[in-house]
Amino acid sequence: MLSIEQFFDPNVVVAGKLILAMLLGTVIGTERAILAKQSAGMRTFGIVALGSCLFIVVANMVSLPYVGIMNFDPLRTAAAIITGIGFLGAGLIIFRHDTLHGITTAAGLWVVAGIGMAVGFGLYSVAIFSTVLVLLMFTGMWYIENRFKHWFEEVQADGGSREMNQ
Repeated sequence: MLSIEQFFDPNVVVAGKLILAMLLGTVIGTERAILAKQSAGMRTFGIVALGSCLFIVVANMVSLPYVGIMNFDPLRTAAAIITGIGFLGAGLIIFRHDTLHGITTAAGLWVVAGIGMAVGFGLYSVAIFSTVLVLLMFTGMWYIENRFKHWFEEVQADGGSREMNQ
């Protein structure tokens, strides 16, 4: 199977992977910054995707010279990225009184790390499709979720007034 690496200089391919990962993360971060008005926005999401991609690219490049000599698995690097993102996500989640804030943004950072890793492994279509799905969840499902909330508030308000009238 032909891949893009066969037609371009490896350094150009690596730069392209890093740029694509950063752009995909930034697109998702834009939604968080503008529509959701979250503190973790374009820069945070872009950097997380870029960093995840960078770690995977480095792991792949470092493992090539040691194939057959040493047992090196780039998927261990991916597992370490997920652990680190869990730490970042925990810092975003805030519990105030009886409400929870930041869980969606933390989940967004987690999936952006996966998108960065997908780009790092050369799974471009998976990364782009995942970006579209995340944007659909962040924007489209936000609208549907708010409609449900308003509908349930109306149902509860109507049910409560009926009980008072009886």
